[in-house]
Amino acid sequence: MNSRSAGLALGFSSAGHFFAHLLMLLYPTVVLVLERRWGMSYGDLLSLSLGGFVLFGLGALPAGWLGDRWSAEGMMVLFFIGTGGAAIAAGLTDGPVALAFGLAGIGLFGSIYHPVGTAWLVRNARNRGRALGVNGIAGSVGLAAGAFVAGALAQAMGWRAAFIIPGALCAVTGVILLCCLRGGTIVAATVDRRSEPEASRNDVVRTFIVLSFTMLADGTIAQAIPVALPKAFAAGLTGLTDGGTLDAGGFVTLVFLVAATAQLAGGWLADRFAMKAVYVFAWAAQVPLFILAAQARNLPLLGAMIAVNYLGVLSVPAENALLARYTPPRWRATAFGAKFLLALGVSTIGVKLVAVSYDGIGNFAPLWLTLAGCAGFVAVAGLFLPGRLRRDAAILTPLPAQ
Repeated sequence: MNSRSAGLALGFSSAGHFFAHLLMLLYPTVVLVLERRWGMSYGDLLSLSLGGFVLFGLGALPAGWLGDRWSAEGMMVLFFIGTGGAAIAAGLTDGPVALAFGLAGIGLFGSIYHPVGTAWLVRNARNRGRALGVNGIAGSVGLAAGAFVAGALAQAMGWRAAFIIPGALCAVTGVILLCCLRGGTIVAATVDRRSEPEASRNDVVRTFIVLSFTMLADGTIAQAIPVALPKAFAAGLTGLTDGGTLDAGGFVTLVFLVAATAQLAGGWLADRFAMKAVYVFAWAAQVPLFILAAQARNLPLLGAMIAVNYLGVLSVPAENALLARYTPPRWRATAFGAKFLLALGVSTIGVKLVAVSYDGIGNFAPLWLTLAGCAGFVAVAGLFLPGRLRRDAAILTPLPAQ
């Protein structure tokens, strides 16, 4: 397989991960502007994005199936151009109903990335943990940039620019990818660069059952935190901010930028130690941190959120590597589609939980305690995954450089 083509695949997959999270997380900060302009409550405005978050997950399974059966590369082009175009459309809307449709379009086309882009990356990667770590950093930077970009553009140019400018950049990236494919610079990968012994049927079934439950719980956490943080920081960091979108967005960006470094650490750990142990530890350690966040304000709240997100991100390369290891290659994009159907679709209950929690009692304490329970569940369920909590020394030999 062409190494240059594989490297470009990693680059475009990482760019896709960045845009998938960036575009989905513009609105939670834009809400802070519309709340004042449209005279609607925070909960009602946030609920306009629910359809987009649902489609972001529900579209993952059919997108993964198409990636396996048609073309992963073609689906990635559709992702970039479709998601970027939907973001531009959202920025041109005028009124809550039209905006809800624009956000739904972002979610629908955005649903392509995780099943297709991740499987495409795994197929082209030799050191999977490291490649997933690099790709994960791009996604974490997208998470981090979403609040900051939205806050900065909304404050400097208006809320419409917060959608239109990032959307245009995403669509242009899709056009560049299409040109690379037509010019032969990127060649479709038909087999894995790194082959592994096929997992037993028992381990495949066991992994799918366990991860089906854990990904529902950790997906609820992953959906709720980025949506809640702009409002949680605007209300809870009163000693550090003036309540504006840029200040709150800046602290959200700080949280996710620190967490982004966990992707490489998580990938390194997944390549060298038992993936099961990395996964269980990362979730167990979050439980006391969520309990602390339920009572904290200012610096303690900021510190708890930084630590929670760092550990959550640390678990991602191990989780994806586990799923890739115990899934037949010909069904990998479909398997990732099923994962993200659970993690991003069904778990959109996390988005509604954010709205109900704040509108109900005016703070996020019930939300953080609920997420503590979810993290504890993931840690306990992870103990039932195949494999041991210790890895044989013979397996620790580093793989050749990618």
